[in-house]
Amino acid sequence: MDLYPTKIEDYQVFLSYEKMDRLIGVEIPRETIKNILASLEIKFNSVTDGGLGLTIPSYRVDVTREADVIEEILRVYGYNNIEFSPKLNMSISANDFNDVKINNLISNQLVSLGFYETMANSLTKESYVSLSESLKKEHNIEILNPLSSDLGVMRQSLLFSGLESVIYNINRKKSSLKFFEFGKTYHQFESGKTEQKHVTLFVSGATNKDCWNTESKISNFFYLKGIVTTILSRLGINKVKPSSTKNDVFSEGLTLSLGKTKLVDFGVVKNHILKEFGIKQEVLFADFNWENILKLGGKSTLKVKTLPKFPSVKRDFALLLDKEVTFNEIYNLAFQAERNLLKEVDLFDVYEGDKLPEGKKSYAVSFILQDENKTLNEKQIDKIMSRFKQTFEKNVGATLR
Repeated sequence: MDLYPTKIEDYQVFLSYEKMDRLIGVEIPRETIKNILASLEIKFNSVTDGGLGLTIPSYRVDVTREADVIEEILRVYGYNNIEFSPKLNMSISANDFNDVKINNLISNQLVSLGFYETMANSLTKESYVSLSESLKKEHNIEILNPLSSDLGVMRQSLLFSGLESVIYNINRKKSSLKFFEFGKTYHQFESGKTEQKHVTLFVSGATNKDCWNTESKISNFFYLKGIVTTILSRLGINKVKPSSTKNDVFSEGLTLSLGKTKLVDFGVVKNHILKEFGIKQEVLFADFNWENILKLGGKSTLKVKTLPKFPSVKRDFALLLDKEVTFNEIYNLAFQAERNLLKEVDLFDVYEGDKLPEGKKSYAVSFILQDENKTLNEKQIDKIMSRFKQTFEKNVGATLR
């Protein structure tokens, strides 16, 4: 005699012929269905034109729903006996298709530039949020039954999983790396759980392989900036505004925006973050807000105007600055000093090293000057550059190197 506190009752399920035909895709003879169910010791309570009322033995704990019964019938009947229709219909969302098209376009472009695509795990360590003040522990989405502490939460940033790939390759004697990843980040906000699309780039080591007729060059901030602007240009996104990034994972970085819409943060990853992964060489990182990119990509309004009749002039400054000074300050001060003839201000190199005084850094900044009505002469150019120099000295204590 079996003793148990509560008797487990048999399951009652109604099998609809219409739903079964729709799920399987073909109509199985009704007598065949009844014979299969009888062989499985499933009893009939009622038989109608629309379906069967069934009693399923309690020991069949894997068969408790109508869909489970249909799966059992199909298993016994034989998957190989189900014929496919010669015609398959499917619908494709126009927006999703366009997103895939853009993703493939940029993937092909990056591969042509020597990048390799990576696909990192969306599960990561909870401790990684402590490496950036912009990431909050309370925004973590925790796994209820994690396999290990290394896979305990959903990632809030693609940076750390990418750095895991970087150190994995460095440990295997691959020190010149160029990676990109299409991925998502996951956040638990007060309004609810959200997913955000990103595209990230990782560059470290040499930009090209050693060759007898080619000089190998180490990747730098300027190299990554060229890759980033090339991607935006490929999507028809131009006239972006650079500013100093507020993302604290960078020792030096820029944010490119179109109006008030942030498109990408990029720069040099801080040494203390690299140290956590055992990385001893410089790593450059770019993080595209891909949802904003997809909204703008290919949708920019093109405005046609005549080419300038008079040439532009480019001048450079190598500025010695306090480490606290941002490029955004230099950018704004330049346009305050010259509003009419200054067209562009660009940061093309950053240097911090032993050759500089303590607490200092060097910015290499370019200025594009142009008068649409006449050719600029040296006297005008020197006057403007002198005004820039005085403005930077007065407001941020800059000196020319």
